[in-house]
Amino acid sequence: MFRKTPESVARREARHARKGPIDLSTEKGRKRARYELIWGDHGFLRLRFQNLHQISEEMWRSNQPSPEQIAEHAKERGIRTILNLRGASPKGYYLLEKEACEKHGITLVDFQVFSRDTPTRERIFEAKELFESIAYPALMHCKSGADRAGLMAVLYKLLREGVSIEEAQKQLSFDYLHIKHGKTGVLDEVFETYAAFNQETPMPFLDWVRDHYDREQIKSDFLASGKGKLRLDQMLGRE
Repeated sequence: MFRKTPESVARREARHARKGPIDLSTEKGRKRARYELIWGDHGFLRLRFQNLHQISEEMWRSNQPSPEQIAEHAKERGIRTILNLRGASPKGYYLLEKEACEKHGITLVDFQVFSRDTPTRERIFEAKELFESIAYPALMHCKSGADRAGLMAVLYKLLREGVSIEEAQKQLSFDYLHIKHGKTGVLDEVFETYAAFNQETPMPFLDWVRDHYDREQIKSDFLASGKGKLRLDQMLGRE
């Protein structure tokens, strides 16, 4: 569908750099930002499908929201915090999101995680601190709302709600368009490794992370298994 390779990403980044920074105070800059949101970031696919789900009384998850959707979140759902799991960016989609959050009194928190790598031990503990410190109701999003949002939704369920690992793992499922048969399946591997350990030696998740979590070994085992060979991430244009 949208084939993405390291070379195509590099070319696109180089073109963006040559154009210089986007200035939303100018008509030209605003048009460029909008173009990048709709076409460069595949926002046209999200105009009617937000992959939006309420996963608790206080938390929602979705794909990348447009300024109009952010206004809707503020008005209809009372969202006070948006967790941007893609990280800060000079691109139009991010600049428009930041502007919309400021306009509607929403705190934007940039908390970058990755869809095809195991999270660091430090990032997991930082996620716990994050969930304990933000103002709710909140919404977390990545680009598609499937993988990074799924990772953080599992952590939210484990670290904030204290549900079982089996219940939390449901956040990484096709119900949210997450596909484990590909490189993004490394996220499932993390929690499946904990679930297997916990079955033999019951232990709270954070204790396991602190004392037994070996992200490099999990990643190595996953790659060796061949589970990540299906290149759906490139076919779907995911980050």
